Amino acid sequence: MGGDHSPEEIVKGGVAAARDEGIEVVLVGQEEVVRGELAKQDFADPRIDVANATEVVGMDERPVLAIKEKRDSSIVVGMELLRKGEVAAFVSAGNTGAVMTAACLILGKRKGIHRPALGAVFPFHTGPVLCLDLGANADCKAGWLVQFAHMGSIYMEKVFNIENPRVGLLSSGEEDTKGSQEVQKANKMLRKAKVNFIGNIEGRHIASGIADVIVTDGFTGNVVMKLGEGIGEMLVGSLWKAVTENPNLKTSADLLEPTFRSVIGTLDYRQYGGALLFGVNHSVIVAHGRSDARAIKSAMVAAKRTVALELAEAIKG
Repeated sequence: MGGDHSPEEIVKGGVAAARDEGIEVVLVGQEEVVRGELAKQDFADPRIDVANATEVVGMDERPVLAIKEKRDSSIVVGMELLRKGEVAAFVSAGNTGAVMTAACLILGKRKGIHRPALGAVFPFHTGPVLCLDLGANADCKAGWLVQFAHMGSIYMEKVFNIENPRVGLLSSGEEDTKGSQEVQKANKMLRKAKVNFIGNIEGRHIASGIADVIVTDGFTGNVVMKLGEGIGEMLVGSLWKAVTENPNLKTSADLLEPTFRSVIGTLDYRQYGGALLFGVNHSVIVAHGRSDARAIKSAMVAAKRTVALELAEAIKG
């Protein structure tokens, strides 16, 4: 029931995941509303089920209060299904703070993990890059950043078979003395940690390929991610306008469009689907609040992959 385009696009995405990928889907929400949307899809399949949840957590609600007071919300009901083993993973495009709070309270954190982190892989032309945290923790202590580095390294080793992944700490400068006090502390700690730490990196290095894992606080990571999305959308629009308005290029517009979109696709949230919540028991994927059906389907595919690789079990403090 969460997200800017719920429940219509969420249901469409669930149907697409079942139809195209063979994923067994449980749609959690107000049953009458959800079944009404399912009826519009003209797709009846035993792989799709509905779990009733009468309450909805709004995007602007305080996470802890919402989870404690709305015990029959789709977030809480879904997390309980996951805790009981009735589903293998949980996907939501709803209130990020509420999802994280519910995951910590209901599922619990992995042993030794102080704070979970949201991480997503961006398929840059230089290779895949995992960025975390992307919004779970606005303020981060140095020790948390070090744990993010460990969790990210495990992920890139298991998912992308990258031996000894290179870890970069996002800062305002490459020198060890740059950045906030916590970033400077994290730099010193990472120098001694059992990860392949390459030092501080700047924003211009994110897509350069010098690091496989980029560690930052949730505030900075979320701003970087959404700035990238905005730039991608702006570039597509500007390039397309320039091509279609140029008489010499207009006839080639149809041929050029797929190329433009392929290049900009590395920043398209619909392609990477969602962010994995690192550090909690079981697999939880937080999808973008703007998610459409394509993004939800991608998030469900990502969730299935994390379960198959047993990533939640592999990540510990």
